[in-house]
Amino acid sequence: MPVSVTQSIKNVELEEEEEKLTHEFKQLPRERGWRTPYLYKFQGFWCQPTEIQAISSFQKHFQSKNGDVFLATIPKSGTTWLKALTFAILNRKNYPPLNSHPLLDSNPHDLVPFLEYKLYANNEIPDLSRFTQPRIFATHVPFSSLEDSIIKNSSCKIVYICRNPFDTFVSSWVFSSKLRAENLPRLELEDCFEKYCNGVIGFGPFWDHMLGYWKESKERPEKVLFLKYEDMKEDVVFYLKKIGLFLGCPFSIEEEKDGVIEDVAKLCSFEKLKELEVNKSGKSIKNFENKHLFRKGEVGDYMNYLSPSMVDKLAKVMEEKLGGSGLQFNVVS
Repeated sequence: MPVSVTQSIKNVELEEEEEKLTHEFKQLPRERGWRTPYLYKFQGFWCQPTEIQAISSFQKHFQSKNGDVFLATIPKSGTTWLKALTFAILNRKNYPPLNSHPLLDSNPHDLVPFLEYKLYANNEIPDLSRFTQPRIFATHVPFSSLEDSIIKNSSCKIVYICRNPFDTFVSSWVFSSKLRAENLPRLELEDCFEKYCNGVIGFGPFWDHMLGYWKESKERPEKVLFLKYEDMKEDVVFYLKKIGLFLGCPFSIEEEKDGVIEDVAKLCSFEKLKELEVNKSGKSIKNFENKHLFRKGEVGDYMNYLSPSMVDKLAKVMEEKLGGSGLQFNVVS
C-alpha cells in the first residue's frame, strides 16, 4: 500500500525532530514516546527533542522582569482554562468581560504564549519588548528548570495548576492518540498507563513536577500560587478572587457587587470557550488543532477508562510519591 502524502510528511518531520538533538543531548536516557518515537530525560524530566532545544534556548536567553506572570502546568491539567482566566483577570479594565473581548476571537494560547512551544521554538529568540505589561507567559517546564531570573532575581509571580493524576492520564492518552504520527503504532491504554506510573510522560514524572511547585508554594507563598483543577471547578469564584489578590489586582467590592467575577468565570468557562468558532478550527500550538484542546473538562472521567486494578495501582503510586508532602486530591470514586 503506498504511503500517503500526509504520512510521508509526518515521517520527515519526525526525522527532522530527532536530528535537532545535538550530540550532547543524544546521549540522554530515552524511552519510547507517546506522540513521537522517543522521549528524552533532560534535567530530570521527559520531553521531546524540539522541546529540549527550545527549553535550552529559553534558559540561555530569557530574562524575567518584575511584574511578569508565569502560568505553569503539567500538560492536560487545565492549561487553556488557566490562560483564559488569568488573561481576563489582568486585563479586565481594558476589556470588560461582557463587552468585545479578545477571548471571543482569539484562542487563549495566542494571548498567553508558551515559552517552549511558541516564543523559543524553532531556534527563535523573540523580541519581548513589544509585550504589554504585565507580561504573561506559560510553560510546562518543572520549577527546578525555570530560568534563574524567574526563580531568584525578580519579583515575578508564578501560578501553577495541576489535576488529579487519574484524569490527567486519561486526558493525556486521548489527546496523544489523536495527535500520534501515522507511522507509529497505536497507543494502547495499558502500555501508556504503565509508562505513566513509571513517570514516563511529557514533562514527567508527574509527581516530581507537582512537588517542585508545591514545595515552593509552601516556602514562598508570595511567589507561587498552587491551584488544583478540581477545587477550581467546585468554586471558581473563590479562586478567581484568590488569583486576583495574588497577582496584585484584587476585585473591588464594587466589582463583586456588579457581578464582574461571575462574568469572568462565564466568559472563560469550558462550555463558552468550546463553542467559540476560533476554538473549533485553526492551530495555536505547534501542529495541534484548537478543537483537540477542548474535550470534556470533567472531574472523574477516568472512571470510564480505567479498570479498578489500574485505579488501585495509580493510587499506590500517588501514595508512594506524594505521601507525606501534604499534597492530596479530592478524587471522584
